[in-house]
Amino acid sequence: MKKIAFLSLVLALIICGHTGLFAQKNRKMQTPAQSAAPLQVQEQPQTPTATTVPVIVNGEAQKIPAFENATDWIREDLWVETEFDSDGNGRPDRMHVDVTRPKQTDTEGLKLPVIYESSPYFAGTAGNDRDYFWNVRHELNTVPEKHIHPPQIERRGERPVISNSQVRAWVPYGFAVVHSSAPGTGLSQGCPTIGTRIEALAPKAVIDWLNGRAKGYTTPDGNEKVKAYWATGKVGMIGTSYNGTIPFAAATTGVEGLEAIIPVAPNTSYYHYYRSNGLVRSPGGYLGEDADVLYDFVFSNPDNCNYCDSVVRDIEMAKGLDRVTGDYNEFWYKRDLMNYMEPFRAAVLMAHAFNDWNVVPSHSYRFIKVLKEKGVPLQIYYHQGSHGGEPPFKMMNRWFTHYLFGVENGVENDPKAYIVRETADRNSPTAYADYPHPDAAPVTFYLTPGAPAAGGLVTGKVAAQGKETLVDNFSFTGSMLAQADYTNHRLLYLTPVLTDSVHISGVVTVKVRAASSKPAVNLSVWLVALPWNDGRTAKITDNIITRGWADLQNHRSLTESEPLVPGKFYEMTFELEPDDQIIPAGKQIGLMIFSSDKEFTLHPMPGTELMIDLDGTEVTIPVVGGEIK
Repeated sequence: MKKIAFLSLVLALIICGHTGLFAQKNRKMQTPAQSAAPLQVQEQPQTPTATTVPVIVNGEAQKIPAFENATDWIREDLWVETEFDSDGNGRPDRMHVDVTRPKQTDTEGLKLPVIYESSPYFAGTAGNDRDYFWNVRHELNTVPEKHIHPPQIERRGERPVISNSQVRAWVPYGFAVVHSSAPGTGLSQGCPTIGTRIEALAPKAVIDWLNGRAKGYTTPDGNEKVKAYWATGKVGMIGTSYNGTIPFAAATTGVEGLEAIIPVAPNTSYYHYYRSNGLVRSPGGYLGEDADVLYDFVFSNPDNCNYCDSVVRDIEMAKGLDRVTGDYNEFWYKRDLMNYMEPFRAAVLMAHAFNDWNVVPSHSYRFIKVLKEKGVPLQIYYHQGSHGGEPPFKMMNRWFTHYLFGVENGVENDPKAYIVRETADRNSPTAYADYPHPDAAPVTFYLTPGAPAAGGLVTGKVAAQGKETLVDNFSFTGSMLAQADYTNHRLLYLTPVLTDSVHISGVVTVKVRAASSKPAVNLSVWLVALPWNDGRTAKITDNIITRGWADLQNHRSLTESEPLVPGKFYEMTFELEPDDQIIPAGKQIGLMIFSSDKEFTLHPMPGTELMIDLDGTEVTIPVVGGEIK
């Protein structure tokens, strides 16, 4: 307890050239109750009265008045021992965990299931200063200049509360709530490793502790144990973005007790986050970010920063990132959850946005087929907004009520897909039998010439359409190019004006046959709806149906690129991001091909020519009903 006693006065860390303050409270753990009554779930048709037993009405957990008063909650923190040593000090890392639960778990021996969220963000971040990002202004296939690293994060927070993010949402409904700081953040020991198995094993250890299989301690270094005597052992995880990645990672361990997860916009592969079909690509809004930048952004525990910085960031990440070729290598393999799906068993209510250009929607979509094949219970919720956006509370409540309380509310028989239509409120999604729409069928379109204005996008292939050329210039955004009537910096191909609405559902596939004037070239493809809305009557995202990026050097393999022979044509087929959108009558669907995407790709010197063979290029769009009018 000496370390905590010292921290209770002031934690002045002068490590790696930075001083940080972190306020602490020295608080004894609650004494376990002598007896624990089994949880009794009452199915009551009437409005529940004040009770200390969780109440279910119409298959949903209800608020319990006795659980609503925050002053009656027990709040405590502890450290859970893991099975890894990421900071190289010869001892298993311990994760900092907080618990919020109704006092009745002590006074009446009530046992409750747990809603659990883990995050690297709870103790603060380095901010989004672009001075610490990679410089994207350089030629392709060249080694970029090194970027500088930010000063050590000033750790924030006050024990025993790590976060309040889930407590008011779930404690009144009869759940205990647990938070934990990810490895190397806050008061959790270890190093941030950004997407490795350590980020899966850390929450696994917490779930093991909730089930009596792992050790919890009252201090980060001491031997005084604490047990989760108040927990039933059933755990549901939830979170958005990085906090949504961690539940998915935890589920890939197959840990017993993790019954259900609600990952919102999860990053399931760091390759797909920072690369695209062999191309170095930034997430939307974070041009020049990469895994090492994210490491600096979240590393808020400076207790062992010399080791973490020198080994994890400056050796492993520096060698593995490969911002020259963009190839899929061992570094990215270890950070792709698709490679660890064998033990996966937790039920999944997955949420994402079709206009999320930070964590693009394929991060969720790519797992739909795999989860179905494994027989994992799956429900998906998509909306038309941007990054984030949980499913309606009713959906989440039914999910956790079934899988954590064991109530047979029929949620497993609910529609498999809920999609928020273009003008609808997010709490009013439309139910579908599945996603993609079961009636969606592929419609292939071919190109007819028209550059530098617009060519045609037709369903009947016409031979000998020739070739058209664009000139790369990162100075123009994709939206500027799509709105231009006449430009040689993009190629645009339009369908006839739609006489009826078109429902696109699924993944658009593009086959491109192209040649570059240089050994490397960015390739960007957008599917747009024109004429372009001006933003006053509709959001700018209404114009973008979907988009994608690729590196022609990876036309043979994602793991091994080859420099292009200038003037030689290469054929590459790749997918754009999944979508479900109804394009209204009166619009035209446009395929736009250009090179550098100002908001996402590297910015080489303008002037590279990209020639497209119209006869070898096509786009296939999944259309509900299989017909466009």
